[in-house]
Amino acid sequence: MQLTLRTMLLFLWEKAPLQTLLLLSVFLLILAQYLQRRRQHLNYPPGPSGLSRVGYFKMDFKNNHTVLQKFFREYGNIFCTYAGNRTFVMVSGLPLIKEVLVNQDQVFIDRPELPIISHVFKTFGLVMSNGQDWKQQRRFALMTLRNFGLGKKTLEDRIREETRYLTEAIEEEKGQPFDPHFQINNAVSNIICSITFGHRFDYHDSQFREMLKTLDDIMLLQARWECQLFNIVPGIMKFLPGPHQRSFREWKKLESFVKHVIKQHKEDLNPDETRDFIDAYLKEMSKENIHSSFHEENLVFCTLDLFLAGTETTSTTLRWALLYMALYPEIQGKIQAEIDRVVGQSRQPTMADKENMPYTNAAIHEVQRMGNIIPFNVPRVATVDTTVAGYHVPKGSILFTNLTALNRDPNEWATPETFNPEHFLENGQFKKREAFLPFSIGKRVCLGEQLARTELFLFLTCLLQKFKFQAPPNTQLTPNIRYSATLSPASYQICALSRVM
Repeated sequence: MQLTLRTMLLFLWEKAPLQTLLLLSVFLLILAQYLQRRRQHLNYPPGPSGLSRVGYFKMDFKNNHTVLQKFFREYGNIFCTYAGNRTFVMVSGLPLIKEVLVNQDQVFIDRPELPIISHVFKTFGLVMSNGQDWKQQRRFALMTLRNFGLGKKTLEDRIREETRYLTEAIEEEKGQPFDPHFQINNAVSNIICSITFGHRFDYHDSQFREMLKTLDDIMLLQARWECQLFNIVPGIMKFLPGPHQRSFREWKKLESFVKHVIKQHKEDLNPDETRDFIDAYLKEMSKENIHSSFHEENLVFCTLDLFLAGTETTSTTLRWALLYMALYPEIQGKIQAEIDRVVGQSRQPTMADKENMPYTNAAIHEVQRMGNIIPFNVPRVATVDTTVAGYHVPKGSILFTNLTALNRDPNEWATPETFNPEHFLENGQFKKREAFLPFSIGKRVCLGEQLARTELFLFLTCLLQKFKFQAPPNTQLTPNIRYSATLSPASYQICALSRVM
């Protein structure tokens, strides 16, 4: 007996696994959108066929940056792909990255609405907001960060004080193997916490350790295929169980933590004293004729953005740094020789020493290049129809810039796959490289770039002044990647041997 189409669909719906049905739905959406777009405009950038994209969606999403590099090799420095009703334009190579982020900065100034993010942040915060709201919040955040020491001696002193706490915590390990993940996380987070919340957190504070663990879990969950699928078919996925639902619950924990801190600030706010970012924001809210974006909900998400960005990227970079030091002991030795010559052992390093420590500075930059923690930058969206490299890019296209290929470009780096501080040296002096863009470029350049640079230099030099880092006995360390919202090193243990006699 012949089955009708309706009967077949009902049979599939009842018998097929959920993942298969979801992937079939995605395939049909992709195919329909692909055919519709090709009819509408024949000058789109090249890209993989619908069938190739289904292969992309069937894979584990943690490897998506690897698959996309294959597409770049096949289609060149610009290609596009589709998911649901969204067009994704991928751009590679320094000239095209500068074209979209600098020359066409007004076209690509905004962030896209990504359902997995907007479900939590809505249109608030510093990272994913747009328009006048973003401009007002970014301007206020920059002003407040400067008021609390950004670029000044006071903040440097705060970081140097935190390095002493971190050094003491590592000394407690007594040279035995340990995982530095949460000690470094706590140390780095304490800097932004002192600015936003007004105080640091002890490394044994169980509540704060739980918050850092929650943040780490969110980073891992964001890379899961279910969370990526939520961006494509949110109307379906919001009703289904899975890691995406857990990520929303974890975000709620962080949101509740921040709301509690804000509540405490409101209760003991002193009009004559501004202790931190939250105080400054509350006072800004109380002014007359203030911009409409200043309200308590935005304060929550701006604070969350500062906490997340001020913790995750710098601490991940430092974890890569310690791993590379153990993997390349001869490079670690050269840095320590420079520290001993310029700083010695009787005082802590300062930012004033940086100019006289070109090898150390070069090594930090090389850690960022090899770590490649945000492989495709934070996405942008085209605000109008435009042309890139001669191809039509329609309004609403989501833009990713390929920092991975830039960091491994053999035309830019002598040994692109090898950890080599000489990439940033010329005649023994530090050399800036135009192809080095870990903080992005243009008007959306990282808000905390100066803070991150200061933290990376002071934390790493202070640690290498006091310790020699090496693999535990009978252990082979490897630069394996843990795939999450950032590319971080896979969990490792390391020994920190005291250099102080």
